[in-house]
This record gives sequence, structure tokens and C-alpha cells, in this order.
Amino acid sequence: MKEKVAIITGGAQGIGRVLAQDLLQNGYAVAIWDFDEEALTETEQALTNLGPLLTVRCQVGKIAEVEAAFATTLAKYGHLDVLINNAAVFEAKPLEEWTFEDWDQGLGINLSGPFYASKLAAPHLKKTKGSIIHMCSTRAFQSEPGTFAYSASKGGIFALTHSLAISLGPDVRVNCISPGWIDVSSLKKSSARQPEKLSKADHEQHPAGRVGQAEDIARMVLFLLNPDNSFITGQNFFVDGGMTKKMIYV
Repeated sequence: MKEKVAIITGGAQGIGRVLAQDLLQNGYAVAIWDFDEEALTETEQALTNLGPLLTVRCQVGKIAEVEAAFATTLAKYGHLDVLINNAAVFEAKPLEEWTFEDWDQGLGINLSGPFYASKLAAPHLKKTKGSIIHMCSTRAFQSEPGTFAYSASKGGIFALTHSLAISLGPDVRVNCISPGWIDVSSLKKSSARQPEKLSKADHEQHPAGRVGQAEDIARMVLFLLNPDNSFITGQNFFVDGGMTKKMIYV
């Protein structure tokens, strides 16, 4: 058996970095695609001893860069078993401050990027009976002010997930995960790393009693990749400490 190969977009920081670490520790060969060179360098240095690792500079909203990243990845590993579309940008500001360029960038990276990668990955994943996992968000279903492109793109990810699942099944399973508040302050590149000051109230407002950690998402990814769970496709999984089910009255 060849070792399984996973691509993780946006894998150099935050949730993506922990996903890369956990997959390496579970015997996967990993290709991290990320646009941030500083973060890529730091992550490569931190994770390279865990297993086969490739880092590729790629802006997933640009199809030419996605095509080049695929060519590089396949040249190294030869096949593909898992695609995790994790890369995203987030911006929140009043509507009057938004530009059309802001909107295009948000939709390009957060929604078009996963489509580009999924389309290119599909023929290879069909051969290996592989899996696609998208990072959706609780913001696809509820909002804070000013998060137009992020909320809209994550709503698109939710729909893209079931569309791909129906289109690619039974050869390829496609699911998505909607994280809630996940503390990734310690998982950023050195120049941006600042420990988040979480209060008692921050934790206690969650029905689960705490703010989430990237490992919570990684465990769900490993669950979905387990061959024993092959009956699960087209689904969205909330990993949010119960917040999307909580009625809040002021």
C-alpha cells in the first residue's frame, strides 16, 4: 500500500497547521499550500521531521497557481487521497467601507479556490476512492455585522459540499466542517503571534464550557477520513461547543 497523500490549503497557520501535524502523525504524506512565505517556512521547519512534507506557495483564488501547485504535488507524490480546502480570508467592516475588490477577493479565495482545487483533484481522488473535506463555518448560518464576503462564501461552501458529494459519489466522499470559536492565537506565524486573552465568560458562554481548539477540528477530520465511516457524505458537521443551538436573550 502506498502511503496516503493529503493536500491542505491554508495549512501553514491556524487550524490548517494542526491538521497537517495530525495527518503526518497518522501516517499521511502531506502537501501544504499557502500564500504566506514566512508561515510556510516556519511550518516546514516545525513539521518536517514528522513525515513526508511538501510546502508550496499558492494563492488558491488564482487558477494558474492552483494548477501549478497540483503539478508540483503530483510530481512528488504521484497520487492523491485527501483534499482539505481550508484556506480562507476574513474581513469585517461596515458595508460602506467595503470595495468590490474586497468582495471579489473574499469569494475568490474562500469559494472559487475550493472549487478549482476540487475540480482538479477529482480525477485523482476517484482512482483512490478518496475524500474532500471543506472548512465551512458557523457564519454560513448566522452572522455578526460586516462579514459579507466571508458569510456568503461559507454559505457557498455548504452548498458546494452537497453538490460535489452527489456529483462525485460513490467514488469520492465530500463533507464539510463548520468550526465555531476556535482559539488559534498560538498557531500563527511568529510576527503575528499574540496569545489571546480569554476570559472566564468567553469559556462559560459555550454550552460545552470552553472555547474551541484546533485539535477539536483535527479530530473531526480524522473521524471523517476513517474508512469505517464511508457511509457519511454530503454532510456538514458543527464543531462549535453548542453555540449554534443556544438561544441568547439580552
